[in-house]
Amino acid sequence: MSPKNILMLVGDFVEDYEAMVPFQALTMVGHHVQAVCPGKRAGDWVETAVHDFEGFQTYTEKRGHRFLLNGDFSGARPEDFDALYLPGGRAPEYLRMKEEVQALIRSFFQAGKPVACICHGGQFLSAAGVLAGRQVTFYPDIRPEVELAGATWMDVPMDTAVVDGNLVTGGAWPTHPDFLAKFLAVLDGGR
Repeated sequence: MSPKNILMLVGDFVEDYEAMVPFQALTMVGHHVQAVCPGKRAGDWVETAVHDFEGFQTYTEKRGHRFLLNGDFSGARPEDFDALYLPGGRAPEYLRMKEEVQALIRSFFQAGKPVACICHGGQFLSAAGVLAGRQVTFYPDIRPEVELAGATWMDVPMDTAVVDGNLVTGGAWPTHPDFLAKFLAVLDGGR
């Protein structure tokens, strides 16, 4: 597999595991991951949130770590990247409202480049209008909005990712082993 340039879009209170683990894993296997955030520059950081499943009606949220940005959103040109990675957490909730974020996401889909999106990251895709006709899975609480955006919800176990062409989706960080393996396969041309 040849090294790829992957753009990772994060913001304050991105889900800790969904940013840190893929950033480290994808880098470990030789890819270059550039983490960016609108309104911030390389050397700045975003605060993360740890979401856990502890038997309550919904997940719990705890303060995570500072995640260092190694790129500038303002200088991130889609043509310089081979793929896009969108983690979940709180960040998609407010970043999806920015037209420049929506345009960036649409450009990756228009170019047919690989996109990996997990958990609440699906909110990015519904806002960008790129889900029509796609088979996806995300965190179950956003199912209504992705279905309203035209996607077909795949009801799979939380440790299983879904691939639809160039798009890899997963429910939450427990999906990482399958999700990252499937994303790596898509990055390698589906092999």
